[in-house]
Amino acid sequence: MLRVMRAFGVARLASAVLALFLCFALQAAAEEKFDTQPLTIVTKDGKSHAFTVELAVTPRQREQGLMNRAEMAEDRGMLFAFGETRQVFMWMKNTYIPLDMLFIAKDGKVRAIKENAEPLSEAIIDSGGPIDYVLELNGGAAKRLGLRPGNRIENELIQSLRKTK
Repeated sequence: MLRVMRAFGVARLASAVLALFLCFALQAAAEEKFDTQPLTIVTKDGKSHAFTVELAVTPRQREQGLMNRAEMAEDRGMLFAFGETRQVFMWMKNTYIPLDMLFIAKDGKVRAIKENAEPLSEAIIDSGGPIDYVLELNGGAAKRLGLRPGNRIENELIQSLRKTK
């Protein structure tokens, strides 16, 4: 009987380990991959701030965004491209780092900024009007760099989509 119990315990342990492995494998497979591009923010006084941004251009990439990340380098960000001009609603569900969100029009001009969006919040963050892009940076970047509505975003994706519309 003891042998049967031990064998059953080993089988249960092996099943649990296999289930855990499959869970992690499925989660890893569900993680979207993002291309990157350089992006520059030019302030009204002519100062330039360079970033490398991940591009969220597909519905799945935009849905995942920066969720489940514990940190992001100071010179990094994520650029969401919606493929149309419209009012946008964002949230911070499953996002562990505070973010500044820059709402950007088709012409590359910043229209509005939401500073220090609260991590893990499901509160809706409204663009406040029609826009084409959202740039997410680490919380506090807008204040630290003196970013304001009217600043210009220079980026290959924005330039290429502006020409095709």
